Amino acid sequence: MNTNETPDPSAANLLTLRNQPDPVKVITDRLRVREMGPADHIRTKHEVKAWVETAGDAKEAEAIITRARARRELQQTQSVTQKMTERQGQRMDP
Repeated sequence: MNTNETPDPSAANLLTLRNQPDPVKVITDRLRVREMGPADHIRTKHEVKAWVETAGDAKEAEAIITRARARRELQQTQSVTQKMTERQGQRMDP
């Protein structure tokens, strides 16, 4: 983990953040949705919004955190794979 990376929030943190003004923005910022692909970014925001509006519990919050982490990791993996593919393509060009 990079030293400048912040750890994922806990379910208890999300429960507390739900009471903040504009909780969806605050929570999605903490979940680092900007590090995800566009579709996953939107999907996570919708999940957080539904969780906030329905007064979801800690178990649901933990599931959101887990999915957000997986989506960020997937985006990072895809980004690395794409860069490697681009480099290989450049080497093959005459």
